[in-house]
Amino acid sequence: MGVNRRPSAIRVEIGELVLDGFHADPAHVSAAFERELARLVRQHGVPLAANGAVTVTALTGLPPLPAGLSARRLGQELARAVHEGLSGHGEVTP
Repeated sequence: MGVNRRPSAIRVEIGELVLDGFHADPAHVSAAFERELARLVRQHGVPLAANGAVTVTALTGLPPLPAGLSARRLGQELARAVHEGLSGHGEVTP
């Protein structure tokens, strides 16, 4: 019988988020993004890294986000879109 173990640590580094066409406070967007992405990773893991460490240069093909969102909501929705990419949806550039 195999042991189903979750990794003891998951590290996600985001070098840069580029948001064109949004008028929200970048610091608030960033804080909401970090909180939501951390929650999603804790809850669901990072499926692309199920077999070990993975480095992704870019995620593309993710759903568009409405421009009128609040900073908090924009950060949350952006984190969900990124997590979807890390779950194998969208296009991954290794």
